Amino acid sequence: MIQIEGLNKKQRMLADIIWSLDTQDQVKAFIATLPAKDRLQAQLVTQMMILAFIDEVNSIEPETVELINSFKE
Repeated sequence: MIQIEGLNKKQRMLADIIWSLDTQDQVKAFIATLPAKDRLQAQLVTQMMILAFIDEVNSIEPETVELINSFKE
């Protein structure tokens, strides 16, 4: 599970909304509806979510990587 520490209340609200969307196009459309100040916050939150996901993927145990790779063959 991805966790992002240090978000303020508005950023948490934006993260919850962004997380509930299904596609990147939906995220982009949502962000486009926001006022400029909130749009910047939403873009920041989105980037933090991506980085948190990358961090989580990079911390996968070697056994899990082997299992994933076994499905590629």
